Amino acid sequence: MPVKNFEMVSIDARRFSKPGEKHTNIRIDHNSSIIQITEMNDKEANIEYRFTANYTGIGVIKIEGRIVYEGNASEISHMWATEHKMPDDVANQIHSAIMSNCLPEAVMLARDIRLPPPIPMPQVKVGKQGEKAKPSSGIEVA
Repeated sequence: MPVKNFEMVSIDARRFSKPGEKHTNIRIDHNSSIIQITEMNDKEANIEYRFTANYTGIGVIKIEGRIVYEGNASEISHMWATEHKMPDDVANQIHSAIMSNCLPEAVMLARDIRLPPPIPMPQVKVGKQGEKAKPSSGIEVA
């Protein structure tokens, strides 16, 4: 496992709307970004990240932290310093670790400040067994 250590350093959750206000079609954008990569030694790099769940107009959740990545640290830190990029496989592992650790925390924070969970909720379809679903136009109306 290349991600050796995962740490959350800062958590900020804010709701801008008043309790009881009704909002329709809430857009929730997720973003994970790398702030800085520094080489700790030949095999370990310290990666600072920021996770954001932005509820357009009604709130925001921000989580910042650090990851210790085990791999070719000198190549990763040099590539970051010169191009602000990482190798694709490393970026995939890092961003997957950020999302898998921060999304559950964001769900709990959203509950505490009364925002919708920042994940798509499963659609429940109740109907008779054997009943065929009617063809849909593909447009979802809330």
